[in-house]
Parts: sequence; C-alpha cells; structure tokens
Amino acid sequence: MLKKSSTPSKRTLVKETPQKVGQTVTLYGWVDTKRDHGKITFIDLRDRTGKVQCVGYKMLSEVTPESVLKIVGQVKKRPEKLVNPNIATGQIEIDVKEYQVLNLAKELPIPIDTDGYEINEEVRLRYRYLDLRRKRLQRNMRLRSDLAQAFRQELIKRDFVEIETPMLTKSTKEGSRDFVVPSRLNPGKFYALPQSPQQYKQLLMTAGFERYFQLARCIRDEDLRADRGFEHTQVDLEISFVNQKVVMSTVEAVVKAVVRTVGGKLKDEQFPVFTYKEALEKFGADKFDLRTEADKKEGKLAFAWVIDFPFFKKVDKEDEAEVRDGKSGWTFTHNPFSQPQLEFLEDHLAGKNIEKILTAQYDLVCNGYEVGGGSIRAHQPEVLRATFKIMGYTDEEIEASIGHMLRAFEVGTPPHGGIALGLDRLVMLLAGEESLKEAIAFPMTSSGKTAVMDAPAEISKEQLEELKIKIESDKR
Repeated sequence: MLKKSSTPSKRTLVKETPQKVGQTVTLYGWVDTKRDHGKITFIDLRDRTGKVQCVGYKMLSEVTPESVLKIVGQVKKRPEKLVNPNIATGQIEIDVKEYQVLNLAKELPIPIDTDGYEINEEVRLRYRYLDLRRKRLQRNMRLRSDLAQAFRQELIKRDFVEIETPMLTKSTKEGSRDFVVPSRLNPGKFYALPQSPQQYKQLLMTAGFERYFQLARCIRDEDLRADRGFEHTQVDLEISFVNQKVVMSTVEAVVKAVVRTVGGKLKDEQFPVFTYKEALEKFGADKFDLRTEADKKEGKLAFAWVIDFPFFKKVDKEDEAEVRDGKSGWTFTHNPFSQPQLEFLEDHLAGKNIEKILTAQYDLVCNGYEVGGGSIRAHQPEVLRATFKIMGYTDEEIEASIGHMLRAFEVGTPPHGGIALGLDRLVMLLAGEESLKEAIAFPMTSSGKTAVMDAPAEISKEQLEELKIKIESDKR
C-alpha cells in the first residue's frame, strides 16, 4: 500500500505516460479491468484521457473493477511481443511501486463494459452515474460539450451577445402545457417554467441588443417520446433588422461551421428549401430524410429548410392545450408571435380568410427530425393583437396574457426574427444515436421519472402548509 511520505505530488495523466519512459509517475483513476496471475496482478487504469496497463508484484490483488486508485510507479517499455497497438499507451506499462485504494468498489449493479443498449432503461437511469462511465456515453457527452462550445465561438465571432433569460416566468402560449411553481410569498399565485425564451428574446430586441443568443433550458409538460422529453436545451438566437432570407442564411452558415468543427459530415453544401405544401406532397410530412443508403453508412447529415407554413390550423379537440389556446376553434401552427407574410397581412389584421394566411416561419429538418424552428416575429402591437383576436381572445384576455409585449412594441421595437435549434437532437444525430436519452447526461425515463433521484415525489406537510397548498384526495 502507499506510504504517504514517498508520494510524488504532481499528477500525471494517462495520455502523458508514453512520454515519461524511465520516470516515476503518480496516476489516479478507475480500475477498468483486472487480471490475476498469482504473484503478479495486471490492471488497466482508466482516467479521463485513456487507460494504461499497470503491473503489481505481490500487490493489487484485493482491488475490484471500478475501484478508484492512486498509483505510484515507473513507466517502462513493454517487450516487443507484448505491445498493444490498439491503445495509445500500448507500448508502455506502469511498474507499480506503491498504491492507495481511494474507494473500493462493490459489485456493480449493471455492467458497463458493453454499449448498454441491452439494459432496461429504468435500471440504466437509476444507476446513470455508472452508465455514464461507458465509453460510448463518455464520447457523447464530450461531443455535446464540443458542439456547445462551437456554437458559442461561431456566434460570438458574428457579434452575437450571450444573455440569460429567467427560469421563473409567466405562463405563455407556446403550444404545450406549462410546469408551474407555487409562490410562497404570494399564496395562490404561481410562476411558470419557460417553454422557451420567446418573449424575453423579443424584449431584448426592444432593448437594442440586435444580436442575442443563449443555450436555453426549456421545460414543457408534453407527451414523452424517444426524441422529446420534459426538458430540452436549445441554441436560441434572435437578430434585429433582418428578413427571412437573412436569418436562414445566417443560421445555415453557423450550422455548417459547427458541424464541421465537431467532425460531422454534411450531405449538401447548400441546404435545399421546400415549401410546406411541397414537403407534404413529396414526403407526406414536414419532417423528412433526404439521405441515400450510402449517406447513412457514411454518417452524413442531410439538412433542409421548410417554409411557407399556414399560420393557423383548426383546433385538435383531443389536444387539451390546443383547446385552451384556440378559443375560437383556430390555433397557431408554430408560434403566435410570428409575423404573417406580407401579402396576407391585410387578411390577418381583418381576421379574414384565416385558413389561407401563411406565416414567415421556417423549420430546419435533418435526417427525418425537426432540429430547428423560427420565424420573423410580429413587432407591431396591432399584428400581435390580431393573432390573439383570431384565436378568440377578448381585449381583457389579450391584456392579461401579452399586455407587456404590446406595451414594448409601442416604444420602438425593430423588425426581428430568429430561431431555436435543438442541441439535444443535433448531438443525437451527430453521435448516430436513435434516442435523445443517449445525448443527455441525466434524462428522464419514458414515464417521466428523473434519473437517479426519485422524482416526482411527495413533499412534506410543512412545505405544503408554507405554500398554502392542500392536496385533495380522490373520492371517486
């Protein structure tokens, strides 16, 4: 075992060991594998940079896989016939002189030496801290970090300003149910968690920032599926003094740059553009996959734009959120804060020919998924007011819902537009995964339970009393 007095103080990372042949180094990491051969024990020690073989003579026999160790040893060249060409440290090994078990691991509840797909989802997410140790997920999380950083660098280079918007806000009309938060200081009143930063980013245009972005956390109470959860992260941006063409060309240039930065492959240098009508006629949906079989084998991303969406649609009476939003029987297809296309502006203001009104909305699709959606926004109060009138809102209801936006539009809000790009989906596609859960560190289960922690859960009687909330029992 390790004697504290003889421990070198500086840590050496595994990736650095091939350059330190003949030197004594201090390593920290996890036991990736262990092989006992009587008096000699071999382990592969793993840290964030790789793994290296360590050889212990009459030592290491008690350690277990995934235990955390501190090892002091000499870096030696392996005999030629024992070189492992499959790893970066395959030409050397560590002759262990001393070691310390920092945490002895018990038998693992799930295996982590496979890709993990064969393990039940609930079990994987219960032990997500172990699940994340597997090589595939380590790679996915690093890819996510690299992609986020690439977006930041590319947008800042283009004079965008990163600004955070609030997580506690007011209930908004964005097409899904809100998660609400009770206010202790205002009994009976509630905050809503943001479905998106939509209204705040428009207010930032009023504030004169002109080019804004953030990696925004968005929370929506909607039905769960493989490519959608309660929480998601979007690359959210907005630009002043632009038209639809300028926003789309800017976004396209940014997306192409960041995809290349993280090693992704693009099918097309220029993203093809389809109208909503063309997409339905050609593909049967507004989300489609343009890849050939060869493209799929090469891992290419096939991006395309969809434009000319209807502004409104008839309410789906089976969708409670739509029923609530569309009081007149009409609701928005994408976003009530969008601008109608110029040729339909007169009908929009008059509330006529509603089914024919097209909006300045654009979606970005990739490999069969929607990976971004945006629009040129309404920036004049009469246009936004007309949208809510079409959906059946009274003047009083409009004031209660979006009065703050109308007042902002009366004090010099410039024309503006933007987009929200789904970071989770882009990581999923770049990593070649089929589920968003493989692109998120701690995703929820398909039944809406949190990873590792047991939520949703009951709260204490004292907390309920402090919030002035009573839980009524179901008497049916």
